[in-house]
Amino acid sequence: MTIPYRCTLGLLAAAALAAAGPAGAQDPWPAKTIRFVVPFAAGGANDLMARAAAEGASKALGQTVLVENRPGAGGTVGADLVARSAPDGYTFLISAAGVISNSMIKKSMPFKDDALVPVAMIGLAPSVIVVQKNAPYKDLRDFVEASKKGTGFNFATAGTGSTPHFVAELLNVKYGARLQPVPYKSGSESTTAVLGGQVEGTSEASIIALPHIVQDGKFKPLATTWTQRISAYPQLSTAVEQGFADLQIAHWAGVHAPRGTPDAILDKVAAAVDKAMKDPAAAAKLKQVGIEPVGGTRADFIKFVDAERRRLGEIVKAAKMQEK
Repeated sequence: MTIPYRCTLGLLAAAALAAAGPAGAQDPWPAKTIRFVVPFAAGGANDLMARAAAEGASKALGQTVLVENRPGAGGTVGADLVARSAPDGYTFLISAAGVISNSMIKKSMPFKDDALVPVAMIGLAPSVIVVQKNAPYKDLRDFVEASKKGTGFNFATAGTGSTPHFVAELLNVKYGARLQPVPYKSGSESTTAVLGGQVEGTSEASIIALPHIVQDGKFKPLATTWTQRISAYPQLSTAVEQGFADLQIAHWAGVHAPRGTPDAILDKVAAAVDKAMKDPAAAAKLKQVGIEPVGGTRADFIKFVDAERRRLGEIVKAAKMQEK
């Protein structure tokens, strides 16, 4: 073999290696469809926020973002699926408060808290405390004071550890209310229980409660439990405005990823979700049904998750919400 021929082969090999990139390198992300796993049934607040985020993120990332519903066990089934998925940036969880609180309450969990890492906040559906339309209570303070008399009130929840459960226990622990949480399988069942008079009240996501307030008038709203009034129903005051400073809770949706997903990918997803939530058309669409778009950075969401974990953990212990 002549020297010039050897040099030519060497140059060709070097060029091939340079084109291939570093050993083990993959196609630029995202190279295929991304999954957003919703751990609840279709049609609820979490699902609607997931679809809005998926649509916007798909445009920002230039790749299809598919929403997949995997309901069960208060969100644990879907969360476990994502926790066990490859950390390659193609499977994400549309998270809710249960991602934080389930491990505090349940006797056992199929995965550890650190198996999922916060990526981005999507938005939130403020909770609305409601009673029957002909109930005698004019506001939340009136309802709480009335509950302290006699045997107290039954308060429907969507199960142990659900947002309505936390609303009831926050009022019990912080303000001396006498509310007995009554677990139902879903928010729709607890809503039906209030309408049928089986319980005195409940707290439900704005997207579910508002139609029964604005459209058919079957509910009387007492307060919203977030820090700001609902854009779609600004005439309803917040619990904070009524003197319940610690009653700040909502049905929120965020994005979590399997631990080990590269930071560069997480940053891109967070930026895409933030862009989606700041799109005027998408924001208006969400606000119209009672959902408040949030977005923000990864750091913002990590801070929010850490604060919620501390705050909800205190209520879990004080109210003894752990499963026996």
